Amino acid sequence: MAEFQRARSAEQKCRRVEQIKGAAGELFEQHPYHQITLTTIAERLGWSRANLYKYVRTKEEIFLLIMADLRDAYTADLFDAMASLPTPEDAAAAWTDVCCRHRRYFRYADLLFTVIETNVSVEALVAFKRGYYEHLDETNTRLSHALGVPAERCEELANTIYHHAVGLSGSCLNNPLVREAVAQLGVVREPVDFGAQMADFIAMCLAWYRRN
Repeated sequence: MAEFQRARSAEQKCRRVEQIKGAAGELFEQHPYHQITLTTIAERLGWSRANLYKYVRTKEEIFLLIMADLRDAYTADLFDAMASLPTPEDAAAAWTDVCCRHRRYFRYADLLFTVIETNVSVEALVAFKRGYYEHLDETNTRLSHALGVPAERCEELANTIYHHAVGLSGSCLNNPLVREAVAQLGVVREPVDFGAQMADFIAMCLAWYRRN
């Protein structure tokens, strides 16, 4: 095991947290969430579990931090994509492209409410929620300007699209165990086409919110 040196400055602590998030993210790409533990994260880092405890108390704390990064990256990409869109069709296509580029965000979000947020401190949740609410007015204003939807309806619109993307990303058709069970039943099911289904759904949502 590599020699561990505890961070002494705020900058060093930030680097350690980035290392922790990186290790957890790598494991998430390779294993089901329930197989990831603080022990496996510490092993990926070459640390002891005791050393990992100097920075986090639960694995959910780590994944909440990752979710904040992914959320902010998604929002920034969406702002850029909506900066100049001459037609509703362009807006729907641009939002679809953003969703496709951020599939990882929606995979994590599938765990957010029922798993990740249930095993963290209130302080961690306050920091996470602050990152959403501090930028909510700006998000609503930008989306309203780009899409022609009233600003007071834009949070609902964005959340509707977000939850649909989460549902598609976590579809049971993407679960190999479910695919095996369905195959044993002799049922042939096509895999989810995330991009195509999101394109149709976003176009439908934008059309509806512009009219209502």
